[in-house]
Amino acid sequence: MAQHQLTCQTTGPGLYEITNDVAAWLPRRDGLLTLLIRHTSASLLIQENADPEVQTDLTAFLRRLVPPSDHPSMTYLTHTYEGPDDMPGHIKAALLPVNLQIPVCAGRMNLGTWQGIYVVEHRDHPHTRSVALHFQPDPD
Repeated sequence: MAQHQLTCQTTGPGLYEITNDVAAWLPRRDGLLTLLIRHTSASLLIQENADPEVQTDLTAFLRRLVPPSDHPSMTYLTHTYEGPDDMPGHIKAALLPVNLQIPVCAGRMNLGTWQGIYVVEHRDHPHTRSVALHFQPDPD
């Protein structure tokens, strides 16, 4: 069993790929990898990593789905004192995964051809996000 903390610097809303950083840490064994983002206004996602327009469109969709708290449609929110991006960030994190599990074969994640692992930043300002990694090897 192995554990690790990975950090990801963000600059605002968007998807930040961490696939290579995760792969570099993996033991060269079969097992199961679990990832957990240690924040309440960011998420983890497995998504296409071939065309950057996918990440752009997902970010735009999330902002349209859950606009900032100062948007007229969001007047029902009460948790607004940390800025107009804070409560919408919590809502987006409640809708998207905050943990992932990925099978590992001979030290390689069993992802599809165009799949990558992303930290999804929901806040408007730069943050340092922490992702906990846990590798559970298959029994010998």
